[in-house]
Amino acid sequence: MTRNPLFWLIALLFAIIFACALGYGLGVAVGGRAIGPTPTAAPVARPAAPTATLPPPTPTPASTPTSAAAAPPPQINAFHLEQDLIDIYQKSAPSVVNITTQILRTDFFWGAVPEEGSGSGFVWDDQGHVITNYHVVEDAHSIQVSFAPGVVLPAKVVGADPANDLAVIQVENPPADVNPLPRGDSDALQVGQIVVAIGNPFGRFQRTMTSGIVSALDRTIKVQEGRVLRKIIQTDADINHGNSGGPLIDSSGRVIGVISAIYSPTGANAGVGLAIPINKAKRVAPVLIEKGHFAHPWLGVEHLGYEISPYLAQRLNLPVDHGLLVAKIYEDSPALKAGVRPANDEVILGNYRYLIGGDIITAIDGVPLNTWEDLDAYLQEDAEVGQTVTLDIIRDGQPMQIQVTLGEEP
Repeated sequence: MTRNPLFWLIALLFAIIFACALGYGLGVAVGGRAIGPTPTAAPVARPAAPTATLPPPTPTPASTPTSAAAAPPPQINAFHLEQDLIDIYQKSAPSVVNITTQILRTDFFWGAVPEEGSGSGFVWDDQGHVITNYHVVEDAHSIQVSFAPGVVLPAKVVGADPANDLAVIQVENPPADVNPLPRGDSDALQVGQIVVAIGNPFGRFQRTMTSGIVSALDRTIKVQEGRVLRKIIQTDADINHGNSGGPLIDSSGRVIGVISAIYSPTGANAGVGLAIPINKAKRVAPVLIEKGHFAHPWLGVEHLGYEISPYLAQRLNLPVDHGLLVAKIYEDSPALKAGVRPANDEVILGNYRYLIGGDIITAIDGVPLNTWEDLDAYLQEDAEVGQTVTLDIIRDGQPMQIQVTLGEEP
């Protein structure tokens, strides 16, 4: 039977539609998803923009342990510091002693009356020598040294140096388990170093330890009876009466100073602690043990004249505006024997009488002198008995030099 061509065209279209429907159904059945591109397909590539091509970005380097963000600031290990202080105390405290003295004071009604004092000290060597302050044992009638509860021994003074506030006392048969404290180098100290003080505050609280830092160095302090202590160590560690003579110890357990005093404007037990540098004690103590006293150099003109200022130089018509104008000289002194000349005239200025015409000392061994303290400091810290020093002087307006061999201070 002949079919119309239109019939076959319609039949072919239905066949194509059926085949497409069948293929879609099979695609949904396989894997539960459609086969083909998804809505998030990669975008169609576009032509490059007309700009220069940039290099690939440099990778960011990984953080290192030294970066500020990665490494926290250094922390003080409180446990280690605490343990160090414990170790210092346990090693040092047995060698710190309590010193009790009796002084006979004269009373108008009762005559000689004993008065008790107290201080501290520390073991210097294995011969029973103990270092303390001169003012702790000054004028002592009897001395008792306590090493531990129940271990109290009598002591005697073997040497004293009032100028440096140092003294050495000695006990016989000291305890065998008590060792001398190691000594450091006070010239190497720096402000900020940790220090501890061990002593017997008020003579009651034996072997008390306080801690602090070196607050300042090279202090010059005037103490009782006009004595001057130089190169003093200042500390903020708590110091009280009764601590005098005890050790100031560094963080390595070495003695770097001998506690001497507190400076308190109010007179209370509050202020700054002061200690004599151990290097001075190392120089003085052996001499005290051997000879009983420490010889201090002497020139013979100390404080026997005027400190020259520009005002005084103008009023007295002096050739220099600084130096020490010698007014008097001690008899048989090194300065007089060397030819230094005292004043030979006088002048009245206002209400003051000045002795003039003597030599003007401007320097000693090249060190300029502006005050009597400058001269004292050089003699006590940088010179010794028997040493020959050179004085720069002005005499009759002319500069000259004189050699003087220092004697021993009377």
